[in-house]
Amino acid sequence: MISHPLSTARRSTGRLVRKGFTLIEVLLVLAILGVIAAMVVPQLLGRQKEAMVKATKASIKGLEDALQQYALSHDGEYPQGSRDEAFSLLIKPGNDADGRPIAPYLDKVPLDAWGQGFYYENPNSKVPNATKPAIWSSGANKQNEDGSGDDINNWANLAL
Repeated sequence: MISHPLSTARRSTGRLVRKGFTLIEVLLVLAILGVIAAMVVPQLLGRQKEAMVKATKASIKGLEDALQQYALSHDGEYPQGSRDEAFSLLIKPGNDADGRPIAPYLDKVPLDAWGQGFYYENPNSKVPNATKPAIWSSGANKQNEDGSGDDINNWANLAL
C-alpha cells in the first residue's frame, strides 16, 4: 500500500497515523472564527465611535477652559467674531485688559476627533440667557448642523 507522505505515517505498530487537518476541520474552524468576529467587530466599532465622541467633548472642554481664561484676562469678555478670529486669539501672546503681556492660552487650536475644526458663536444664540459662547463639532458626518443632528456641542448636557 502506497500512501501520501504528508497525510499519513506508519508507526512501528503498523497502524497508519494521520498528519494535518482535513478540509472539514479547517472550514469548521473558519466558521467559528467568523461567528466570533461577527460578534466582536460591532462591539469594537461602537467603542471606537464612543471614544471619538468623548475625545471631542474633551477638546470642547479644553476650548471652553481657554476661552474662560481669556475672559478672565479681558474683563469677563469672550472673544467676538468668527471661530478663526476668536480661536487665533487663544494661540498667540497678547495683553490683558490692563496692557500686561500674557502667554497664549493654547499651543494650537484643537480639531475634533474627525479632523475638523470647531464652530464658535459669541454671543451665544443657542441657549437663552447663555453666559458662555457656543462651541460645537460637526460630528462623525462632518456636516455642520448648527449644533444639532450628530453634532457635539457644549450646551446639550451642560448648564451654561
